[in-house]
Amino acid sequence: MATVTDVTLIEAKLREDAQRGKNEARRLRAQGRIPAVLYGAKKDALAVSLDPKQIARVLTSETGHNTIFDLQVGAEKTKAMIVDWQYEPIKGWLMHIDLKRIAMDERLRVKVPIMLKGEPAGVKQQGGILEQVLREVELECLPGDIPSHIDVDVSELVFGQVVRVSDLPHGGKVKFLTDEPRPKLPLPRPSRKSSRRASRKPKRARPKPRRSRERRPRRSRKRPRRKKKKRSDAVIAGRLSPARVILSAKREGSL
Repeated sequence: MATVTDVTLIEAKLREDAQRGKNEARRLRAQGRIPAVLYGAKKDALAVSLDPKQIARVLTSETGHNTIFDLQVGAEKTKAMIVDWQYEPIKGWLMHIDLKRIAMDERLRVKVPIMLKGEPAGVKQQGGILEQVLREVELECLPGDIPSHIDVDVSELVFGQVVRVSDLPHGGKVKFLTDEPRPKLPLPRPSRKSSRRASRKPKRARPKPRRSRERRPRRSRKRPRRKKKKRSDAVIAGRLSPARVILSAKREGSL
C-alpha cells in the first residue's frame, strides 16, 4: 500500500495581499501559474501560487488526489495533499487548488476507489447483470497506510449474493467509515420479460404502404351545435346534495 509517491519537490510562491482577487488571479494564470491556498496543522492559511503541470502530474498518478508530496513554501518544507481543485468548465484548465498540511503521525479520513476483478459466475452462466452501488469508500488511517485503491474479486458472485463493505479486504491499520450493512455489489435476477425478449428473434420491418397522390376532400371540423335542454323540476332536485334534500324534507315535515 504505497501512498507517498516519489514526486519531485513542488515549489510554491507566496502571494501578497495586493495580488489577491479575480483580476490578479487572471494575470497569474496568464503567466502560467495557478492560485492556491495552504492550510491545516493548526497553522495560519497561506495564499500561494503553483505550477499547473506539477499538480496535473499528481492528480493523474496512481494514487490521485490522495498522493502525499513535499511542498516547499519559502523556508518552510512540509508534507501536503490536494483536498480540492477546480477546472475551467469549457477548456479544462486548472483554475484553483486547495492544499492541506499533513502530519504523518495523525490519522485522517480519505475516500478510496473500488476496483472490480473478474467476471461474476452469475453473469457468465445465469445471464445476470452486475450492479455496482458504491464506487468509493471512506476510510480512516495514517497517511502512510492510504491504499491507492481496493481490489474486490467478484468471479464467484451468483444470484442472490451481495458484497458488503464488511467483506472488503483490509487489515487492522484501516478503519472503514462507510455504513457496513450497505450492500455494494448486488446481482439481481433477470426478469422474465427481459429473458423472453432476449430469446425472441427480431422481427423484420414491414414495408410501409405507399400513399396515393390523390387529394382527399377535407372534412369540416365544425361540429353541429347541440340544442340546450330545458331544465325540469326533477333534474334540479336531483342536482341537490343529499344533505340539502334531507333538510328540505325536514322543514316540510315540520310545517
